[in-house]
Amino acid sequence: MSKPKVCILRSAGTNCDRETAAAFEMAGADTELLHVNRLTCGERAFKEFQILALPGGFSYGDDVASGKILANELRFRLFDGLREFISGGKLVIGICNGFQVLVKSGLLPGVESASGGLKQEASLIMNDSGKFEARWVYLKSEGRCIWTKGLKDLIYLPVAHGEGKFVVSGQKVLNRLKKNRQVVLKYCDGRGRLSGYPDNPNGSLAGIAGITDRTGRVLGLMPHPERHILSLQHPRKEKRAGLKGDGLGIFKNGVEYARKNF
Repeated sequence: MSKPKVCILRSAGTNCDRETAAAFEMAGADTELLHVNRLTCGERAFKEFQILALPGGFSYGDDVASGKILANELRFRLFDGLREFISGGKLVIGICNGFQVLVKSGLLPGVESASGGLKQEASLIMNDSGKFEARWVYLKSEGRCIWTKGLKDLIYLPVAHGEGKFVVSGQKVLNRLKKNRQVVLKYCDGRGRLSGYPDNPNGSLAGIAGITDRTGRVLGLMPHPERHILSLQHPRKEKRAGLKGDGLGIFKNGVEYARKNF
């Protein structure tokens, strides 16, 4: 496949869809901004695409809780198509609000309940600071994930969220995430050491900034890689046109995997 097709899923309140599309297009994919209603009414289907991206923003105005309404749409109205999409080896990425949607739908960490549905084991809650945090952060890349494969050990990306503190339902869940190497990004200081506020902007458990499912194909992260795809977007480094930003590698990894496997 020369150009994988990416579904950039939208709803009322989504506002990072075009930046996410631009990042995927720079990485070599074709993109389509698709409103969730076109899926729920049956006009379109996930199977038309190789990659599903849930971008940042404030889906449905973050009414009830951040990402909760869109998460419920995925969980209760679109689950069969999503399960087929993921079991078919395709890729999913959720950024900021998209990460909130993935964990609140149960797609991450990705454990099915006894009834065969999705089970929510994690959430993203109000920042410890009690305010919206918009800053650049260092991230330590580790674990196993198609999206983060080959990234530098230390990358620099911006965050912008009010509810980004990653929590889990119990110690067993955290232990399983660590054992399966599903924690793929952690907040740290400029030397790669785990640190508190402001390096960890929200108080996330164990400094967790991004996780994957057991397959390594579904990624959720709070930082915005689509906002650092060019060096010109870096707040301090020398700004020279043409140099790539730290976030572009994430999109290139997804596109290259889809190109080779579909």
